[in-house]
Amino acid sequence: MWKYLIAVFLIAAPLATASADEEIKIERLFGPEIPGEYKHPASIAELDNGDLYVVYYGGGGEYSSNTAVYGSRLAKGSTEWTRPAVIADTPGRSEGNAVIWQAPDGIVWLFYITNYGNTWSESRIKYKLSKDRAQTWSDSDILTFELGSMVRGQPIVLNDGDYLLPVYHETGQDRERTAEDTCSYFFRYDRKAKTWKETNRIHSPSGNLQPAVVQISDNLLVAYCRPGGDFEPNPNRFVIRTESRDGGRTWTDGVDSEFPNPNSAVDFIKLHNGHLLLVYNDTNVGDRMPLSAAISTDNDKSYPHRRDIVNQPGDTAAYPVAIQAQDGKIHVIYTSQERSVVNLATFDESAILGHTKN
Repeated sequence: MWKYLIAVFLIAAPLATASADEEIKIERLFGPEIPGEYKHPASIAELDNGDLYVVYYGGGGEYSSNTAVYGSRLAKGSTEWTRPAVIADTPGRSEGNAVIWQAPDGIVWLFYITNYGNTWSESRIKYKLSKDRAQTWSDSDILTFELGSMVRGQPIVLNDGDYLLPVYHETGQDRERTAEDTCSYFFRYDRKAKTWKETNRIHSPSGNLQPAVVQISDNLLVAYCRPGGDFEPNPNRFVIRTESRDGGRTWTDGVDSEFPNPNSAVDFIKLHNGHLLLVYNDTNVGDRMPLSAAISTDNDKSYPHRRDIVNQPGDTAAYPVAIQAQDGKIHVIYTSQERSVVNLATFDESAILGHTKN
């Protein structure tokens, strides 16, 4: 039952810009010229053949019933992305956050959300699989039936071979804030048994969501999470940090980190050389701008290397997802212009190292 063969329609080459020293390249991938004005949040993966594949959910608005999950490919060696095509769509329902990820066995996983009510607290996580590098997709299945279950970040492969998928449970009926009991947790996938098992829930005083995780050693894992609450300026709001000391099976309560946050998603990855990269909006009193990168070379003890990737006052740069490709390039995908444009920032680690922010 492999379906949704993606037709290959090429779109115009994206608009590319660079910083003054040309160390960071910004590409505008898709905007209102692609049907479905709303485009948010995007996810990116490099496939084992070198293709880049991007997904996002789009439609008339965040909660519109006509939203669907779209996918687009940049074939290795090409300069043109394929026109985004629908790869997941539940009739009469609003789709939500989409995550694309290829496992070591070559299977591509598409995780996404379907909303069964008026707020995200009534959503469930679904997934599809592809065995041909995201050319065709399986039918969908439900990862968890618990209402309020959501996904935003990519899984990681643990040192023991299991997969760890960051998820969260969102509560409350107010679209302008999340409730204090909104919490992060993880699903652990046993590849041999082909089963998912959830960890404990991670709680913090104002709630937390959308964890991004890195494994530092066999036992130590660290995750950074978006703080919960409303969207008003708050000088006391920071990215939430949690850790596991038993290989990701149990997690501490969340505590404030040193990184300010305007109630926005972050991403956190391990680079090929073992350095850690955190991408976040470096403010807690403004909108989701600037979009900044911080690098730790000492396993999360300190982050002396910091630089803005994007800083365009009056706009937003939201929901970053970061990957490091086989060639060492770091790609950060994000949305802007009131969630109507998907952008891609590309740079080397050296573009961040040695920089500091006041």
